[in-house]
Amino acid sequence: MCPMPSAESTPASVREPDSVRPTREDAVAAAGSELIGGPLGRRALLGTSWWTPVRVIALVAIGMFALGLVQKAPCYNGAWFFGASSQYTHACYSDIPHLYQGRGFVDDLVPYFDKLPGDMEYLEYPVLTGVFMEVASWLTTGSGSIQHQEQWYWMVNAGMLMVCAVVIAVCVTRTHARRPWDGLLVALAPAFALTATINWDLLAVALTSAAVLMWSRMRPVAFGVLLGLATAAKLYPFLILGPLLVLCWRAGRWREFGKALGGAAVAWLVVNLPVMLFAFDGWSKFYTFSQERGVDFGSFWLILVHNTDNPPSTETVNTLATLLMLLCCGAIAALTLIAPRRPRFAQLAFLIIAAFILTNKVYSPQYVLWLVPLAVLARPKWRDFLIWQACEVAYFLGIWMYLAYTTSGDAHKGLPTDGYHWAIGVHLLGALFLCVMVVRDILMPDRDPVRQTGDDDPSGGVLDGARDVFVLGPAARTGQHSAHFEGPLVRWGAGRQTGGSLSANE
Repeated sequence: MCPMPSAESTPASVREPDSVRPTREDAVAAAGSELIGGPLGRRALLGTSWWTPVRVIALVAIGMFALGLVQKAPCYNGAWFFGASSQYTHACYSDIPHLYQGRGFVDDLVPYFDKLPGDMEYLEYPVLTGVFMEVASWLTTGSGSIQHQEQWYWMVNAGMLMVCAVVIAVCVTRTHARRPWDGLLVALAPAFALTATINWDLLAVALTSAAVLMWSRMRPVAFGVLLGLATAAKLYPFLILGPLLVLCWRAGRWREFGKALGGAAVAWLVVNLPVMLFAFDGWSKFYTFSQERGVDFGSFWLILVHNTDNPPSTETVNTLATLLMLLCCGAIAALTLIAPRRPRFAQLAFLIIAAFILTNKVYSPQYVLWLVPLAVLARPKWRDFLIWQACEVAYFLGIWMYLAYTTSGDAHKGLPTDGYHWAIGVHLLGALFLCVMVVRDILMPDRDPVRQTGDDDPSGGVLDGARDVFVLGPAARTGQHSAHFEGPLVRWGAGRQTGGSLSANE
């Protein structure tokens, strides 16, 4: 007969199986819930009807996505086609209808294989995104005026991207099993709805979100395959492998990391190798364009260029941006190894992508989509999330008003250059604010919203509850907490698999 486990050997997640309710844990969520009748009661029965958290959040995501489509209505009805600046004054610009003709889809040109007639010789997107664009063109009617076809193309893409948006919301909802309602942050994010149909970024974000879900379910090969596909759609997802490497180093989980890396490499090659072999010039256009592209919208580099008489060359900016990114990578690696508790996977994934965005020479408004699901998993705190979203919405409006100013001629409708610089500053400060809060949670884990409710690393998969095997600095001395917290203290990393795990009291 197996002995009954003691309180000291029972994981907190086993003792407290109930879902975390944000309306009881988060003051801002509680206040916002007054709009629909107030916080959930103590005896509310959850999961006993059709209205499960996943279904509710999926429906909310569809509703918010639909509102984003409505916001694009002034452009759909004419601003994309008549008047250069009206699509900016209405803040409803999208690349999708313009590139239907501009990248040869209207003429049935094959991406990467057929040269384009304009300045851009080949499609400048990664292969899987090019496939997505091509499939949407197959579903677009080829009859009628070019305006009618571009409208159809945008609507077809919007339908496909809506599926991606729902996948993202559902994956975030399922990643932290005890915190399903955190997915509402994704579904309700205003910047998410506003930028969802500007470009095709949601495909890579959906694949990355699914990959993180697979890692949380201890399926490293599936994680790697999905992350490889995500990298074949957009370059940024591969960066997540960096912090995962350091986390697995600290926990001694080399085999699982090797499986993930192998799966990612194979999936990326399966998508890219055929195009690489038979249309190398077209395949490489994305990478050469990224290198040759000058300083562009949204970056602090643009402020520097606009305010200096001798702006740095593109090559210099590429070098400096790479060095800054490498410094950030080193800082994140050091933070991982010296933190008093091993950081959560989602925290480091958010920090590495945020570092890439902050140091890059361009920040398109839809890049916020890369961060939204990771931000929710890294710091599911409604106040901080909404502060950051407000900054991103301000930037969203700022860039379009600036473009309206530069394209309206002598009328000067919109935001002048100095005003746009302030909008960039607001975006940078908002992202830095959220990064600081995540770093604080890493250094003071008792303030981490996820760990306050008794979890260790619910998105960490094999890292959740695992022992540390390599730690640097004061973190090597066990039994310490980095900050005073009024409530039960939780010990992390005592080893789920060995049975000696998470004690509620030290």
